[in-house]
Parts: sequence; C-alpha cells; structure tokens
Amino acid sequence: MDFPSWMAAVQQRMETALARLLPPVDVLPARLHDAMRYAVLGGGKRVRPLLVFAAGELAGAAPEVLEIPAAAVEMIHAYSLVHDDLPCMDDDALRRGKPTVHVEFDYATALLAGDALQAHAFQVLAAPNVALDAVRQLRMLELLARAAGSRGMCGGQQIDLDAVGKPLVEPELELMHIHKTGALIRAAVNLGALAGAPQGADDHARLDHYAKCAGLLFQVVDDILDATADTATLGKTAGKDQQQHKPTYVSILGLAPARRKAADLLEDALASLAPFGARGKPLAELARFIAGRSF
Repeated sequence: MDFPSWMAAVQQRMETALARLLPPVDVLPARLHDAMRYAVLGGGKRVRPLLVFAAGELAGAAPEVLEIPAAAVEMIHAYSLVHDDLPCMDDDALRRGKPTVHVEFDYATALLAGDALQAHAFQVLAAPNVALDAVRQLRMLELLARAAGSRGMCGGQQIDLDAVGKPLVEPELELMHIHKTGALIRAAVNLGALAGAPQGADDHARLDHYAKCAGLLFQVVDDILDATADTATLGKTAGKDQQQHKPTYVSILGLAPARRKAADLLEDALASLAPFGARGKPLAELARFIAGRSF
C-alpha cells in the first residue's frame, strides 16, 4: 500500500474507532457527550494516531491493538484544543473549520468536555488487551500522563502564557515547544512502539529522537503557517500569534530561517530512521507530511 492510501485507511479506521469508543449521545449527560463527540469527530488530520500506527507497525503490533493508544492520544489532543480555544486561553471562535466547542455549546460545557475527554483517554488506555503485559500497560499510562501534565503539554502551555509579550531566545522557545507540542507527539510514537514487540535500547533511542524532531518540526511549520496562510487554509483564525504578541520561530528567527529550521529537523528525523530500513517508511513519510503542510 502506498503512503497516501495507508494514511487514508488509518484515518478512516480511527474515525470509526473514536466514534465507537466515545460515549454515545443518547446516554446521560447527553449534552456533555455531544460536546465531546463534536470536539473529536469529523475533523483533523489525526497526525498523532498516524504516528502511533506507524511506530506500532514497525514494532509488529496489530492494528486492533493500536486503535486504543491512538484513540487515547487523540482524545488528549482534542481536550487540549477545546481548552486552548477558551476565552481564558487563546479565545478563538474557529477550529478545524467549524465553531469551537465553547461557541457551539457554551463555556462551562466546553470546560467539562475537555475534562471528560482527558479522563476518558485514560479509561480507554486502561482497558484489557492493550499491551503484551500489565507492566507495559502501566508504562503506557505513565507515559501519556507525563506527556499531558505539568512536565509536558500543560507545562508548555503555562510557559507559553508566561512568555506572551516577552523576548525569548531560540533555546527558550524550543524548551517551551518540547513540552507544549512535542511531548504528546513523542508519546504517540513511544506508545505505538510499546504496543508491539519489545525494542532494544538503541532502537528505542532512535524512535524517541525521531519523535523529538517530529514534534519540533510540527511546531515550526505551525508557526510558519500562522504567519503565511489564511484562515480558510488553516481551519482556525490566521495571524493569532502575531496579534497576541506570542514568541514564535518566525518572530524570533524570521520566515526564511524558520523554513531552514524545518528542513534541518526533517533531515534529522529521517536520519534517525535509516537503521530501520523499509520498516521505518511510514514514519519517514509522516515526517515529510508534517514538513509539507502547505507552505
């Protein structure tokens, strides 16, 4: 199967799996469950689930097993977007080309939907038959919790809030995004690998380095798109970073150097996969896909 066909198949599989794993709208509290499903279903490129599947296939994991960690990661990601769009954060009215959850529903329901999605992600990941043994499954739960918490995504968001209007140097910006964006992308790769056969220390280090590069690459490209793309292309309000005086790779480095930074990160990510040969092709194509998002 070529990469576009593989990606489309995984995206469709995950849409079906997420629809099955999320609480149904005919179960109380119906409005909350409706908001949760609205936040997750029918949008997004599913980059994090794709990374789970690519790393999991490299490790020999079955697709039906990979659905679970992939769904858990996507639910954490979706909750973060719901909260990120709230008036107390980025105060955005558009996400994935449709009204944000607090606009479509209300502030309180959006807050609860994000909270519930975070909890549901761990409920899903704690289900039977997710890993080869209980020790590995506990490791997966710990890994996702760390990626989502104060030493990961939430911590990165706090650093981001504290940095508004302040001059940062590139290492400070990188530290912020290793947490805010990169932590969950690294978790996706490592969860996929943990769902399959045990990896040696060298292979684990290579996959983790790939994931670190891919996470930063995703953010650099995001910054470039925020500065260059329009709202229709992004599916969210364009130019928000500049309006809110947020430090970005474009504001710190400039547009051309930011593009060179993206190219360097892509090269580094691909180099880390070379020892895997053909088994690393889906991960390599995903890195190229992240790098090539419309700029």
